[in-house]
Amino acid sequence: MADFHQNGVITTLHNLSPRPLEELESELVKFSKQRPMALILPSLYSELEGPAMPNILSELGKVPYLNHIVIGLDRADQSQYQKAVNFFSELPQEHRILWNDGPRLQALDNDLRKLGLAPREKGKGCNVWYCMGYTLAVDKAESVALHDCDITTYSRELLARLIYPVANPRFNYEFCKGYYARVAADKINGRVCRLLVTPLLRALKKVLGYREYLEYMDSFRYSLAGEFSFRRDVLTDLRIPSDWGLEIGVLSEMHRNYAHNRLCQVDIAHRYDHKHQDLSLRDKSTGLSRMSIDIAKALFRKLATQGEVFTPETFRSIKATYFRIALDFVETYHNDALMNGLKHDLHEEEKSVEMFARNIMEAGQVFLDSTNTTPFIPSWNRVVSAMPDVLERLLEAVELDYKEFSGK
Repeated sequence: MADFHQNGVITTLHNLSPRPLEELESELVKFSKQRPMALILPSLYSELEGPAMPNILSELGKVPYLNHIVIGLDRADQSQYQKAVNFFSELPQEHRILWNDGPRLQALDNDLRKLGLAPREKGKGCNVWYCMGYTLAVDKAESVALHDCDITTYSRELLARLIYPVANPRFNYEFCKGYYARVAADKINGRVCRLLVTPLLRALKKVLGYREYLEYMDSFRYSLAGEFSFRRDVLTDLRIPSDWGLEIGVLSEMHRNYAHNRLCQVDIAHRYDHKHQDLSLRDKSTGLSRMSIDIAKALFRKLATQGEVFTPETFRSIKATYFRIALDFVETYHNDALMNGLKHDLHEEEKSVEMFARNIMEAGQVFLDSTNTTPFIPSWNRVVSAMPDVLERLLEAVELDYKEFSGK
């Protein structure tokens, strides 16, 4: 049973009662007549062969209210794209696959690159950005949800609860962030959120003083969740990073564009587990090490846009303050785990904190050195202004790929 506490400045929608899924879906079917709904699925081809995606596909096949599903497919050659077309053909809903590595979408990407408008690096941010552009182009939804494709505990109730706040015409929310308890296999997961994001936000508050943005970010119960939903008009002016800072970047953009009462977070799952990243203690270019650097950079960039001035001394203070706060959190989570009969490796947790502390300094140095970089993918408003037919070209490329390789 969840608590009903409202923390911070963002409305929290809890899971307070065992409401039947059929009742939720029945309401969403009614809402869909006024606010048609779509789902974006950013996926690697390898996830189609993993343990999570077959169940996700099976669950989505039972969803009665979705008007359209957009799948962004990364790291797939032609034969793999054809297999993906066959894989997703089971869906009863209308759907399309963006073959991001295919020649047609690559040609469009190259044209955007010549104008300085393409994502600077491949990854989830790039995938999501093109899916958002396609959602605008196809224009079949007013409310859109997005979730990852590696959720091993997936139930379609997650999607229903995620999209409900932006689908209900009586609510005024433009954006909704999903959250959940990261407990699975008898242990507490979510190290990056627990041991980096929250203590770093608290350290920034202590070093920099009260900042409304930091209070806003600290209001989210699981800021790194890959599940969120939004109204269609959010997509046009959204600028997101293409690196691991995607989730933090999206929250920062919503802070810039909307009042707090237009945003909310919702409890979407009692149990949630997905593919876990390696800690990568010796390689800053991969795993949780790379993720922690990108997340810290995203926070520093946002604060800088609000006039915050950072120096090497500032980052040293932030790192020292973070380290003490994070170690206290390690003890807190250790006691919480023991109280609930869960496993908790104190040594591994402290190793994570030590790495995150080093990477805060690394992120700070990268931030100070990277004076000429443009970290965000341009908004679709800007792209359309520079290339007026870009959405039509995107729509045509996806459709031609589908027709050529689906046999339809």
